[in-house]
Amino acid sequence: MSTGTLLAIIIPLVVVVALLAVGITLFVGRRRHLRERFGPEYERTVEDADSRRAGERELRSREKRHDSLDIKPLPSSSRERYSREWGGVQEEFVDRPEEAVHDADRLVTSLMHERGYPTEGFEQQLRDLSVEHGRTLEHYRAAHEVDALSTQHKATTEQLRGAMVHYRALFDELLSDGGGRERAPA
Repeated sequence: MSTGTLLAIIIPLVVVVALLAVGITLFVGRRRHLRERFGPEYERTVEDADSRRAGERELRSREKRHDSLDIKPLPSSSRERYSREWGGVQEEFVDRPEEAVHDADRLVTSLMHERGYPTEGFEQQLRDLSVEHGRTLEHYRAAHEVDALSTQHKATTEQLRGAMVHYRALFDELLSDGGGRERAPA
């Protein structure tokens, strides 16, 4: 074989291998990005989906929706007001634990709304929160389950106490703007 023929075979082969390497790197990088951003919610979503690809498509869809939301940090006066309200909810727990858990749920929902998260339904709240708060989302799920039990008066005091701890984890993160990226003013 002549040198020209060898080059005509080798060069396209090297280009194909290089393109494959770049494609694999981008694919792995995109998956890593989703795992890092969503934390435990990545595995949960992928397991619930028909396939890994479908789960990752769902997560990218959540990112896209989240990017269209106007999530904003709270002014310090609002943070102080929410902190005082949380203190009141904690004090209420001593005498009225079920009502305190309901109030904690309402307070977290109110805080989400003021930050710019839509609050039209629990499942949508989970999807929206998962983008920036995936690591504390399990707390919210657990607290919400106990809140539902308590409406039927079936939650134990220990479960109610646990719900308060779970609500507090998400509350603190939302209050401090934790997990979120600061947006430049428009």
